Amino acid sequence: MCSAPTQIHRALPDLRAWTAHFVAAPLPVLSRTADWLEACREREDAMDAHLLAEGVSADPLMTLKLMSHVARVRSGRSTADPETVTAALVLLGVAPFFRAFGPQSTVEQQLAGQPEALQGLEEVLARARRAAALALAFAVHRMDTDAPQIHAAALLHDFAEMLLWLHAPALALQIAERQRQDPTLRSAAVQRELLHIELADLQQALMQAWHLPALLVRLSDDRHADTAAVRNVLLAVRVARHSARGWDNAALPDDVRDVAELLNLGEGPTLNLLHRVG
Repeated sequence: MCSAPTQIHRALPDLRAWTAHFVAAPLPVLSRTADWLEACREREDAMDAHLLAEGVSADPLMTLKLMSHVARVRSGRSTADPETVTAALVLLGVAPFFRAFGPQSTVEQQLAGQPEALQGLEEVLARARRAAALALAFAVHRMDTDAPQIHAAALLHDFAEMLLWLHAPALALQIAERQRQDPTLRSAAVQRELLHIELADLQQALMQAWHLPALLVRLSDDRHADTAAVRNVLLAVRVARHSARGWDNAALPDDVRDVAELLNLGEGPTLNLLHRVG
């Protein structure tokens, strides 16, 4: 169990400083994930990789923790890195998983007494789960053989924002308030102003520092949106973000049009798919 680190109240000077801080910071998980893990530990002999993957994948923070751990213990090996939660657990093994992940510190402990920050983080986590479900549905429709990896990439797409809520909640709240006051304000612009960086750049730097699988890094990089798989992830994230508070967001018609183009569907069937999945 790790105690909560000192929170950041002022923006760090540059990308290198932000990256170093988050690489060193402990990563808590949701309390329900911590409770689930302990329940599974009691019946370890009955668990397998597929059963564990269901619980891990329900929590983007636990997913990130597992993937970065496996990448670290496998650093320097010549065989391909596991690109999904299930593959990571198969490679690691059930008993080593439980040895590596003892009782977990929790998000709720770290943000105790900060209900606005906890709510902000929970909204990002819920959005990530919806984005992953949408991304998987799009990939299955496209018959993409990398559908599981696309699901994982969408689940982790906004993990830098999650870390900001955890470790710099005052700054995350400032960003949220600025965007609430001015919905036209671009996320990247307010991030540069208040953080001195863009979260997309921080996320890529952290993925590289943690040696996450190259395919996940590429699928999470919006600069490669000229490829269908990256557009798949990006559009799922966009729809999840724009529909987080309902289906009347002014940006959604453009999202529906772009998803319809990706899936080679009419806009009516596409909207039905979004409603069904999201």
